[in-house]
Formats: sequence, structure tokens, C-alpha cells
Amino acid sequence: MTEFTIIALLAVAVFLLAGFTLLLFRGKRSSAPRARKGNRDREAIVREANRALSQNPKDAGALQTLADLYFTEQAWDKAYKTYAALVDICATNPDLDSHTINLRHGLCALELKQYEVAYKSLVFARSLNAEGFDLNYGLGVLEYRRKAYEKAVSLLRAAHEESPEHIGTTRYLAQALYKIKKYNDAIGLLRRLVDVQPDDKEALFVLGQAYFELGQEEQAARIFSHLRTDPAFGPRSALLAGTIRLKHKQYEKAQTDFELGLRHEQIHPDVAIELRYRLAGAYTKTQQLSKALGLLDQIQDARPAYKDVPQQIGRMRELASNKNLQTFLVAGSSEFVALCRKVTDNFFPQARVKVTDVSVTRNEYADILAEVETSSWVDLILFRYIRTTGQVGELALRDFHARLKDLKAGRGFCLTAGTFTDAATQFVEARLIDLIDKEQLVKILNRVA
Repeated sequence: MTEFTIIALLAVAVFLLAGFTLLLFRGKRSSAPRARKGNRDREAIVREANRALSQNPKDAGALQTLADLYFTEQAWDKAYKTYAALVDICATNPDLDSHTINLRHGLCALELKQYEVAYKSLVFARSLNAEGFDLNYGLGVLEYRRKAYEKAVSLLRAAHEESPEHIGTTRYLAQALYKIKKYNDAIGLLRRLVDVQPDDKEALFVLGQAYFELGQEEQAARIFSHLRTDPAFGPRSALLAGTIRLKHKQYEKAQTDFELGLRHEQIHPDVAIELRYRLAGAYTKTQQLSKALGLLDQIQDARPAYKDVPQQIGRMRELASNKNLQTFLVAGSSEFVALCRKVTDNFFPQARVKVTDVSVTRNEYADILAEVETSSWVDLILFRYIRTTGQVGELALRDFHARLKDLKAGRGFCLTAGTFTDAATQFVEARLIDLIDKEQLVKILNRVA
């Protein structure tokens, strides 16, 4: 390549670079005038419209111009007032688009949280034309707020079909579906919503509730456990997580859930009361009676007639004063069975007792089969120990009688810390079954203490 060629190429490069710089500079200079021109145009439009309105406050064209401008700029308060003026003259001016004016008036009112006005305008707009995403979404939100969930679902479904990616529509539709107990449909939308917005705690909480209602408690517990520390949804999530674990007899985990729920500073009074009530139940199951009694006393101070709290307080105090009764009702299976065997061994004074079979059903009752020999008789006897302070009915006695026949026992004793219904008492009248209620049981427990 010659020296002349190199110089020529360099000259061309310098020329092109200079041209590009000049164009860029001109472009930057020209953008500012365009922006200023846009501002001047807007100011001129507003000035001209206001001039027309000063001469005629009901000038439809000027009102329409300002209303549309404010609506586009999302200046909701100004747009709302201007569309309100247009709504007033729609009936006398056939040239105005009554549907659009009422629609936008309603949407502005919705943004300003004037829900009754918004509802009236949107319903009227829909009477003129039922189509359109904005109309169906806005009216769907309002029907949801009015607790008309079936109507909300219909409207929000139409909006969702038109704009399936719209987050607000998905959220309200999912919650409306949950409210009308269409849990599977709600779950599909809620999962999609949580995937897009992982920090949407409300959607996550409703998803947990939907799983809970469908009996999918493992998924529900996982969600509620995750939300336990959230300031808004933590107390209710802790309550539901603990309730699930209490049901599955995971008493220590349930205690942790309820305790976490009560640590929140902002708790709805109803939720706080229920957290204490269920925590007291969990403490009772793990024989922490003093803690349970303290919580029940707090509940009674706040709401004296809450559920069965007065009865539970009496029961707690009785259990605290009677170790054997406490073991009978709330101790673990091994301690309960050991106490039942002790009662069986001492049930008949000076008798020789040989236990041949022990079975426990769901930690609710224990059956002990024993050969009993006294100086005057020998028999095979079945003892059933029922762990309840409530009533034992006829069905339980029929089951006990069938068990007696299966084991070919000559006699049966049914013991409970509660009472027996009249039907249960009548059932055993002609059968070799003796009923031992709480009053008699306490005497027996005191005797073997």
C-alpha cells in the first residue's frame, strides 16, 4: 500500500467521524426544542379549553379535551371532576360517547376509592356496551369488594381472557374463586401469580388456605410455616400451621407455631385469643399444665365466656391437684397404660390378677384383658379405660360389648373420666358390663396413688 493511499484513507476516516459527531450534536440540540414544543402544545390545549369553558362552562368539546388529557396523564382527581361534568350533560348531547365517558368516570372514581360512585358509573357503562377489559376488570374488582363473588368471577374471567398476563386481574380472580370454594381453580391462578411475584404474601397465604381446604395439609403447612414471621400474615399463618400440627399430634411443633404467632406486635384480637386457646391445648397435651392454666386465665380475663375456657380452667385445676387423673387424661401412652395396669391389679381387693392382653387405640382408650381369681370365683374380665372428660355414648358401649364377645370375656368394666349417656346406661342394663364414671374413677385412682 502506497503512502498516498494511507493518507487518503485516514482523511476519509476523519471526515466520517466529524460528520457523525455533528449529527449527534444536532440531534441533542433538536430534542430539547421538541420537548419544549410538546409542553407548549399541551399548555396551548389547556389554555384554549379553559378559555372556551370560561365562556360556556358546559362546552362539551372543551370538557372532553381536558378530561381525555387528564385521564391519559393519570391525573385522576382532575379527570374525575371533568368526566363528572360530562356525565351531567350526556343525556342532552347525543354527540357525546356516553359509554366511554361513564367508563372513564367510573375508573377515575375507582382510583380515588370512591367505590359507590365508581360502581354506579361502570354499571351504566356496561348497560351500553358490556365489552372491554377496563370495564370488566374495574367492575369485577368492585363486585369483589361488595362480596358479590359469583358476579366478580364472571367479570374477572372475561377480563382475564382478554389480558391473561394482567397481575391485578389474576389476583382478584384467584381470590374470588377461593371465596366461592372453587379451590382447584384458585390454586392454578395463585401458583402462577406466586411464580411471577414471589414476594406477594397475600397470594401465598390464600394459596395455603386453598390447600388447607382441600385437605392437602402438607403443602398448606409448608406455606404457613414460611409466612409465620411475616408482619401482616404471620399471626394467622402461625395459627393455621399450629392447628395442622396439633391435628397430627405434633404437639411441640404446634407450640412453636403458636408461640411465634403471639410474638407479633400487631395481632387481630380474635386471632390472639385463638392462638392462646390452642397453645393452652398444646401445653396440656405435653403436661405443661401451669402454662396452660396461665393462658386460659388470660383468655378468661379478656373474654369470660370464650368457648369452653371456664370448664377447662376447672379441669386444669383439678388435674394439677390429682397426679393420677392427670396421667389418665393427658400423659403419654406408656404412662397411661402403666396406670391402667395398676388399677386393674388393684380393682378387686385380695384377688389374684394375671393380665393376658393389652391394646391401645389411637391413644384414646386402652383395653386390658385379665384373668381374675378370688376366693369365691374365677373369671376372664375385660377393662376398657376411656380417656375423655366428655360423655360416652351407646356406640362406644356397643363396640365394647362386641370386643367382649370376641375375647369370650365373662364380664366387662368401662371406666372414664367423663360420664355416660342415658342410652349407654340403658344398653348395659341387661348385659354383664359395669360402668365407672368420673366420680367413681377418681376414688379408685386415689386408692391406688
